[in-house]
Amino acid sequence: MHSSPAAFSSSSLFSHLSSPADRLGFGAMQLPGRWAGPAVARATAVAVARRAVELGVRHIDTAAFYFSATERANDILREALHPYPADVTIATKVGPLRTATGEMYAEARPEQLRGLVEENLRQLGVDALDLVYLRVGRLKAVGGVPLGERFAALAALREEGLVRWLGVSNVSAEQLAEARAIAPVAAVQNRFGVLDQADGALVDECAGAGIAYMPFFALGGGHTALESGNLRTVAERHGATAHQIALAWGLARSPAIIQIPGTSSPAHLEENMAAARITVGEDDLALLEPVAD
Repeated sequence: MHSSPAAFSSSSLFSHLSSPADRLGFGAMQLPGRWAGPAVARATAVAVARRAVELGVRHIDTAAFYFSATERANDILREALHPYPADVTIATKVGPLRTATGEMYAEARPEQLRGLVEENLRQLGVDALDLVYLRVGRLKAVGGVPLGERFAALAALREEGLVRWLGVSNVSAEQLAEARAIAPVAAVQNRFGVLDQADGALVDECAGAGIAYMPFFALGGGHTALESGNLRTVAERHGATAHQIALAWGLARSPAIIQIPGTSSPAHLEENMAAARITVGEDDLALLEPVAD
C-alpha cells in the first residue's frame, strides 16, 4: 500500500482487511522496549517484525513516539521490511509529544502536526503514509475536547498526498462525528477488549459506517489481567490461552475490528497469530457478554 500519492484510490481500509485472518495485525510498540530500553536484542526485534508478515500480518501499527533510550520502532520496521510488501498497510499516530527520556508532556498543536507526519515519513523511508491517526487525550478518558482544528491540519496533509487514510484515537462518538464532518475517517483506535467492552456502541457504529476499529489494550496492555471464569471456560473449550481467546473474540465480535497485539517475543508472536485459526461461536460470545451492573 505504499504507492505514490497520485495512485491512491478511494477504497476503504475496512474493505482492504475484510477476512478474519487479514484482521489480525501487529503492534510495534514493544519492539524497541517500553520506555527504559530494549527488551530484546535489535536482531530479535527485526526478526519478530519479519516473522509477523511471514505469518500473514497485513496491518502494522507504529508511531514515531514508540522509542526507548536506544531504539525506535520505526527504525526496526524499516530494517525488517523496507521496501514494504505492497499488501501490508502501516499505520502511525501523531499527537502525543515525548521528551527524550520518554515522558509524554503535551499534545501537538495543529501547526506541529506536519512535522510529526514528516518525522514518520523519514523514519519509515516512504513518500506517503498509509494511515495516520490523530491521537487525543493521551491515556486520559475520552471526550470533552474539540479536535476539529487538529484533524483539519491532518486532512490538509491528506489532500497533499502525504497520507492515504485518516484515523482518530482515544475518542468519543462526538469527537468521531466532529472529525467525520471535516474529512473521511478510515479507522478508530480506542480501548476495547473482552473484559473492557464499554466502547461497544462505538464499535457497532464503526461497523455500520465502514470504519475499521483497532482496539488498544485488547490483551490488557499490561495493566489489566485477562482473568475471568467465563474466559477460562471458553479457553479450555478451544484448548487455547486466554490471550488467544481475547484476540479471536474481537475478530468474531465485529467485522470492523482489526486486532493489533504487540510483542517482541518470537514465541508470543506465534501464539498470537494462532488465534486467527480459532472460531469463537455464538455460545462463546454469549458467555463473554459483559455482566450488567
